[in-house]
Amino acid sequence: MQREGMIHIYTGDGKGKTTAAIGLCVRALGAGLRVFFAQFMKDGTSSEIAFLRQCAPEHFHCFCRGSGKFIYGPPAKEEIERAAQTLEALVSALKSGSFDLVFADEIFGALHAKLLTEQDILALTESRTGAAELILTGRNAPQALLDRADLVSEIFCRKHYYTKGRPAWKGIEF
Repeated sequence: MQREGMIHIYTGDGKGKTTAAIGLCVRALGAGLRVFFAQFMKDGTSSEIAFLRQCAPEHFHCFCRGSGKFIYGPPAKEEIERAAQTLEALVSALKSGSFDLVFADEIFGALHAKLLTEQDILALTESRTGAAELILTGRNAPQALLDRADLVSEIFCRKHYYTKGRPAWKGIEF
């Protein structure tokens, strides 16, 4: 019996959605699985991406085309193009059969920044073939996608040191 891939969602207003996804990524790599990790809006310079590229270059494939900046107001044409490239890379990874896990990090952030549509993300979930797991992260996951997912973890923020003025620290937030 062949294993069917599931759709995972990590959402909510708390810190740790990407961190949870990276934890799953590390577990998969430790088991010898092949991983495709795409990030929307982020530029791929975070400490965890650097570590995974170094430790598992033959099993970890990363696609990050974002500018690494927050998007306020209508997005620039270049940001929309970067998101389209990332979405296309995700669809290709899912259809290729070459990966056991495919991550779409901050895909819901891209949706709320108007870089993608909800239909784009639903179409991504429908493009899966084989046993690849699809992991989607970001705040404010739409109900249609929550309904479509097989696993949903919601991370709530009860308290955060940003409110005390602490800046993001390398190795802790990125």
